[in-house]
Amino acid sequence: MPCIEVEGLTHVYFPGIPLETVALRDIELTVYDGEFIALAGAAGSGKSTLAQHLNGLLLPTAGCVRVLGRDITDKEYRQQLWRQVGLVFQFPERQIFSPTVFEDIAFGPRNMGWDSITVNKRVKETLALVGLPEEIQDEDPRTLSGGMLRRVAICGVLAMRPQVLIMDEPGAGLEPAARQLILTSIKEIQSQQGITVILITHHLEDAAVFADRVAVLHQGELLSVGKTGEVLSQTRILHKAGLKAPFAVELAQRLNELGIKLPTMPLTVEEAARLLYGLIKTTGAGSGGVQ
Repeated sequence: MPCIEVEGLTHVYFPGIPLETVALRDIELTVYDGEFIALAGAAGSGKSTLAQHLNGLLLPTAGCVRVLGRDITDKEYRQQLWRQVGLVFQFPERQIFSPTVFEDIAFGPRNMGWDSITVNKRVKETLALVGLPEEIQDEDPRTLSGGMLRRVAICGVLAMRPQVLIMDEPGAGLEPAARQLILTSIKEIQSQQGITVILITHHLEDAAVFADRVAVLHQGELLSVGKTGEVLSQTRILHKAGLKAPFAVELAQRLNELGIKLPTMPLTVEEAARLLYGLIKTTGAGSGGVQ
């Protein structure tokens, strides 16, 4: 069922003055309960502006946004929306201000009015969810590696048990292994707990692995939305949006141009290798089947 409904959303920054900028134009998008959807686009595409409407940080200039069934223009509802919709900003570790990991993760749950026993439990559970040891809660965040610090920052949002988790480029500035570890943890949490995850990214290799659906934005307009395989196969649309298709998709299309058609469109290198191996075995390419 729908979790978030965006209808005719337009957002204008600085309306009526020379700096006026139309950041979003007539966006139509439905996010379903429990899915993992990627909002993909180059810098300036409007994806972060869109995301900030989904937890009430921004209000529409025109159109409507409903989150968990209620309109975000309802002021009383919007003031409580942070309890259900967690937003992890890009480089969230810059927002860490507490002297220990525990204090930073506990900040949100305490503001929700939970007792100390529940807060302690949530901190420990959330650390485990993202693959961090319980002992780290006594550490000074400034002593941690970039990847660990990013996970601590994400814990601060997850500890509040949001129904919707929005992540703005969670792997930005991290090594590929650290980025994969974070996204794998989030995917597991999404699968186990049934939360809705919205990933803002320009890295389509991540969308290919983790997202159920992808929405592509370009200069404030929604160019395409659909199942991950379908959208990431639309290379012309991706190029228009300033995005690079996953390597496996480009490989499959090059092979097709050479007359070698894979049975399905692969999204990852591993999947492409498996399909190629199966094709070779089926056709006997090694003995002259596929030239």
